[in-house]
Parts: sequence; structure tokens; C-alpha cells
Amino acid sequence: MIDTSLSGVRVARELDRIAELRGHPCMVVSDNGTELTSNAIFGWQEDRQVAWLYIAPGKPLQNGFVESFNGCLRDECLL
Repeated sequence: MIDTSLSGVRVARELDRIAELRGHPCMVVSDNGTELTSNAIFGWQEDRQVAWLYIAPGKPLQNGFVESFNGCLRDECLL
């Protein structure tokens, strides 16, 4: 199921769910979306000692892998 809105609390919960299977990452690189700059995410990354790097606003090519994935996902699954 596809959601149109995710809260920081939900993102943190899903990260923990994934970490149960794969372990916590050393670092996360993300954009500056409100769900990823929330107090819930700041607390999550601090409690788990995960480095969190934000790409510069307006510079999606700093995270080209994700931009490519998002484009493919839109083309193949959401149309």
C-alpha cells in the first residue's frame, strides 16, 4: 500500500522495523523533508548513534541513487 504522507514517528518506527532484520545503518543520507527533519527523527538517530546527513536544498544530484530509484518507481509502479 502506498501512503501519501508519513510522519517522523512513523518513519522512525519503520526504520526500527528494518533494523530488526538488517541492523542499524552507520549513516543515513536524506533530503530535508519535514518527516526527516522532525524531532522524532533527531531523537531516533541520536538514541541509536546513527549519523544523518542532509543533502543541500535544491541539489537532488547529491543523492542521485535515490533520485534514480524514485524516477523508476514512479514510471513502473505509480502510473
